[in-house]
Amino acid sequence: MIAIKLAFRNLIGAGLRTWLNVSVLSFAFVIIVFYNGMLDGWNMQAYNDTKDWEVGNGQLWHSAYDPYDPFCLQDAHAPVTGQVKQLVDAGQLTPLLITQATIYPQGRMKNIFLKGVDPKQRILKLPSALLQQEAGVIPALIGKRMAEMAKLKKGDLVLTRWRDRNGTFDARELKVVDVFNSNVQTIDNNQIWIPLPVLQQLTGMENEATLLVAGDTYTRGSIAQWQFKDSKFLLKDIENIIKTKKGGAMVIYGLLLAIALLAIFDTQVLSIFKRQKEIGTYIALGMTRLQVVKIFTIEGSAHSILAIILGSIYGIPLLWFLHDAGIPMPKAIDSMGVAISTRIVPVYSMELILSSVLLVIISATIVSYFPTRRITRMKPTDALKGKIQ
Repeated sequence: MIAIKLAFRNLIGAGLRTWLNVSVLSFAFVIIVFYNGMLDGWNMQAYNDTKDWEVGNGQLWHSAYDPYDPFCLQDAHAPVTGQVKQLVDAGQLTPLLITQATIYPQGRMKNIFLKGVDPKQRILKLPSALLQQEAGVIPALIGKRMAEMAKLKKGDLVLTRWRDRNGTFDARELKVVDVFNSNVQTIDNNQIWIPLPVLQQLTGMENEATLLVAGDTYTRGSIAQWQFKDSKFLLKDIENIIKTKKGGAMVIYGLLLAIALLAIFDTQVLSIFKRQKEIGTYIALGMTRLQVVKIFTIEGSAHSILAIILGSIYGIPLLWFLHDAGIPMPKAIDSMGVAISTRIVPVYSMELILSSVLLVIISATIVSYFPTRRITRMKPTDALKGKIQ
């Protein structure tokens, strides 16, 4: 307790120098919490949105299906029969059929994916219930990005051409019945959704599907020629992006932390240089060299305690406001190709806060200790005389 009291008394006595160091260190602490909270919020939002709109509780892929190879779609489909059909009827799975197609909006040509979805499905958040077929009209759903790219709007007709299972070209007009808004770009860009039975009929793939999306009640794994891919596998790209972003962020707040710690290191060196008589007095009064080292180490590490307190004073209201209001993202994020909202809500977990506090305290303690090692080599008589060794 004596060492702690002496350390804080000396810090407060140092005046402006102490508070400059504390201010820089507190700023680094707040930035660490803020940036990691923002990335954790993005990760949680992207995970939940992608799961709700695209991957469900996992997917069953046809053995020939490869999402990065559009040419596989001609063969990547199989009948939904037997055990799989029973699971579909029970609402545990919903089938999707995917094929390549070309649209001709306003005389232009654009290659797309034509996707069939059951209008009655309840696993995905996709508003498939709007795909109610009218006489002589094929209803279609598109996302806002697809609508902007193709310059289509609700009620428009667009000529669409595709190949059936035998490679024969066919074409029909699709009617845009709705334009949905989703943060998940992978179900929007270059895609048109139509009723599954219609697409099966148009392509000659009766009762067939390319993949099946699993609901929360699905507990089985792979089935026959259907390979199960869990949410962790399907969301791996998002996880890798977040890890990359966190790695880049470490450089930014690492520099801020290094600047603050360098200031503390210089302060400790200067303090030991100027306070040699005080050190000699401590030793002459019976303190061991290690006890004196402890006083100066605590004094240096106390910067981190004050920094956390100061950072909490202005950081808590600021971070709370950002959590409530969210952080607006620029429109250019639509070109990133990953699920990201126009407004990210940061998430500050207890693990994040405690790890940031420990990082600041341990770092400050380490850089405070190294200059104090010189005290162990001091002679009390020389220190009392103020001689430099």
